[in-house]
Amino acid sequence: MKAMIFAAGRGERMRPLTDHCPKPLLKVRGRPLIVWHILNLVRAGITDIVINHAHLGHMIEEELGDGAKYGARITYSAEGTALETAGGIAKALHLLGAEPFVAIAADIYCPHFDYEQVKDALQDNDMWGNPHPHDKRDVAWLYLVKNPPHHPNGDFALNSFSVANEGEPRYTFSGIGVYRPEIFDAIQPGQSAQLAPILREHAARGQVGGEVYRGDWTDVGTPERLAKLNGE
Repeated sequence: MKAMIFAAGRGERMRPLTDHCPKPLLKVRGRPLIVWHILNLVRAGITDIVINHAHLGHMIEEELGDGAKYGARITYSAEGTALETAGGIAKALHLLGAEPFVAIAADIYCPHFDYEQVKDALQDNDMWGNPHPHDKRDVAWLYLVKNPPHHPNGDFALNSFSVANEGEPRYTFSGIGVYRPEIFDAIQPGQSAQLAPILREHAARGQVGGEVYRGDWTDVGTPERLAKLNGE
């Protein structure tokens, strides 16, 4: 399985910190946000990683290189102007291949997420050969979290591993998901497109599965949240 880490955002809410440093390289507890994800992916044996970038992207490439120092093989998808999440995936599809892949927002702090679990998320059976709880027609599998104070109404409902646009209880999308590449085929490389409408369209058809992740998770969206994580 391959992974994609989204690192193209400008990080407007993090200014002035992101004026001279791309958001994924901001440090939490002494380590850049994006490196937490890379190390966790490699720990699970997911070593082929695609990273898209735009704002100050050269700094990301200079910091991470080809990934060898982390035990990974990193390739880059340079966008120039950020293409939004789905647009970034569409541009990088030729690097991701034909199999389901995991995609991760670089600006979340999720230090204990076990990426071993994503490998069979869209398979008919789990790694032990047991039937998976989701329908094999699922085109995406989302990891949801308890709604944080800054997002009290959440994004999706979850009912027996099925993600829905309406209903209760509601949860927030963590920024970690597994996708079948074909759901991005209609987006032209270089076209800007958001991920949320695609997910909502397929959720309305009953084609999105998911589960709740209950470990440590923070959307590092403001300088205040970053400072809190760093004990400042």
